[in-house]
Amino acid sequence: MQGAVSRGTRSRWPGWPARWVMWSAARPRWIVYAVACETVAAGATVAALLTGFGGAVRPVWFAALVALGIAQAEMSRRIERLRRWMSGQTHINVTSVWYLAGAVLLPPGWVALLAVVLYVHLWLRVWRHVRSRPAHRFAASTAWAMLSCFAASASLTMAGLGNAPLETWRGVGALVLAAAVFEIVNIVLVAAGIYLYTSKPSLADLVGTREDNAFELATLCLGGLVALALVVQPVLILCAVAPLLLLHRYLLLKQQLQVAAVTDEKTGLLNTAGWHRLARREFARARRRAAGGGFAVLMIDLDHFKRINDTYGHLTGDDVLAEVAVAITGSVRAGDTVARFGGEEFVVLLPALGGADVLGIAERVRAAVRALTVVISSGTGTLRIGDLSVSIGVARYPETGPALDDVLRVADEALYRAKDAGRDRVAV
Repeated sequence: MQGAVSRGTRSRWPGWPARWVMWSAARPRWIVYAVACETVAAGATVAALLTGFGGAVRPVWFAALVALGIAQAEMSRRIERLRRWMSGQTHINVTSVWYLAGAVLLPPGWVALLAVVLYVHLWLRVWRHVRSRPAHRFAASTAWAMLSCFAASASLTMAGLGNAPLETWRGVGALVLAAAVFEIVNIVLVAAGIYLYTSKPSLADLVGTREDNAFELATLCLGGLVALALVVQPVLILCAVAPLLLLHRYLLLKQQLQVAAVTDEKTGLLNTAGWHRLARREFARARRRAAGGGFAVLMIDLDHFKRINDTYGHLTGDDVLAEVAVAITGSVRAGDTVARFGGEEFVVLLPALGGADVLGIAERVRAAVRALTVVISSGTGTLRIGDLSVSIGVARYPETGPALDDVLRVADEALYRAKDAGRDRVAV
């Protein structure tokens, strides 16, 4: 569990820290926390390397872990990039395998250096191409990995288990202690970073889901086996690579299935189930917030959609729905949630918004669809479909009732008032 914090595009090297988007995008409290962690991580690592804290390093072990970590990252590079594009907060990083092995086999300063090498390689080969992984988050995540590795290795030194033979019960105890310290320190550091970076995160955002933590446990177990193999029979390390790659592929498949379960295949928007899940979360947050912290819902219906299907066919109708979805998404704020409710109906969740602002966004959506012309190329020529319009119903919590269903029902009633009044309008 090393990363905090999806789609993106190729980005260039961000330049000096003074030019990072951190200074405008991140909260001051997070910046203070991140810089403090980075300073402590760098200072502790340099001090340990200079003083020889934890004993002498075996260069062969350090080189082997670097080589294995880079090789595994290269073999799973495309999978990791896709996984980062698809995820939001990312709690799982399979490099835990090499970090735990390093924490058991290397002195504290050297295992922290191992974390730096592997993270820099991941940045150069994977993360710098993902927009949700900007340089300031990479730097903070690197510091948290360094501190977790350092703490795990230092705990063995202070407990007198630094040189315990891994094939004995003392060695098993060293593995368990290192894994426990690594995981606890990392959870605390990452959770604090997420809490300071985001607004009212859920428990799953802070510490990951049960499945996330079960996967992390699996990678730590593999890390223990890698450490044992390096000491007893190094060739056995190859036996850990295949299951590690399969676990990585499983992660991607799991995320693909999760995305597919809440995504409407025709428009790429959330489906009803996905939208309801986010809406319930926002409803719970709104109930905890002080007065004025409500949310709003737009219920949107594409006018005369049946006529489009009957005239041009259902495939063209699907193309029109997809373009309308793009127009709606482009007319709302970045933090608003758009979904297709089925048929020609869409819904938008607008968190923390006043009544006048809600009407402004609703009118913006209506105008965007009114200005839309869908161009479809086919074997018979180019088809242009215009004169589109939507009817929009608006409802706001808490004015419309104490439950989420009350808000949806009122928005739906307002939508039908807009349609009865002649369509192409907003009703409250």
